[in-house]
Amino acid sequence: RTQALTESSAAKDALEAERETLLADLLLSREDRERVMAQLGAARDRSRALSGELADVEERTVLAQREIDRRDIRIEELMLALDQTEAALDEETELTADARGLAARLTSEVNDLNERLAEVQASLEASEATVGDRDLEIADLNARLNQALVRRVEELARYRSEFFGRLREVLGQRTDVRVVGDRFVFQSEVLFATGSATLALEGRRQLAQLADTLQRVIADLPPDIDWILRVDGHTDVRPISSVQFASNWELSAARAIEVVEFLITQGLPADRLAAAGFGEYQPLDPRPLEEAYQRNRRIELKFDQR
Repeated sequence: RTQALTESSAAKDALEAERETLLADLLLSREDRERVMAQLGAARDRSRALSGELADVEERTVLAQREIDRRDIRIEELMLALDQTEAALDEETELTADARGLAARLTSEVNDLNERLAEVQASLEASEATVGDRDLEIADLNARLNQALVRRVEELARYRSEFFGRLREVLGQRTDVRVVGDRFVFQSEVLFATGSATLALEGRRQLAQLADTLQRVIADLPPDIDWILRVDGHTDVRPISSVQFASNWELSAARAIEVVEFLITQGLPADRLAAAGFGEYQPLDPRPLEEAYQRNRRIELKFDQR
């Protein structure tokens, strides 16, 4: 029993010692755990900081990559522009060579032209001596031509005067036919019925007398006088209402043509006659009166130089 107590006491002491050891180990483990926990917290904080730095680095990397891409595109554009510039320089070089060749040819041609100009200048100087004489000849010819023209005008005026003088003799004192300046005037009523372009019997008789007088005057004209007899038709201002004629223009022209065609049948040369229609636009009397209308309805014959 004593031995058992001794053994029990020894076991107790051993247990106490083991408990103390375990307590010491437990205290040591708690400190290590706190130290590890502190290290773990520090590591976690460091990890968060590194994660932030990594995100910032990644963002800067993306921006840097974008900048690199933009620079690559710009480099490609510059390379293309450089290729185009080199091509343009090559083309300009070729053009410059062609231009030099052209300049050389032009210089040669200019030299040739200068030589020819010198020859022409020499010929001109040689001919200037005769220019004065030529000018005198030209001046003399111009003076003679002017004199000839004056003579022709005077001859034409004389024959025109003779023509109208003979007409006055033929017509006597008739009031329906007049000589006004250089025009021989028939009132339309003498030749045509109202609104008509067909010659009346009395109009044919009057024009036949006129044609006979014209032929006698023409026979005395020198062959070098280029004369013409113009027949002008005129109406009054009142508009015509006719199925045959749409306007006074047409009526006046048709009457002038009718007179010309009749004179041709009487033997006058067709190439010396002309017909013109003036409608109501050249009145002798602008008054809105019947007597003015009657004066304005007329056929005029003008003997002139062509």
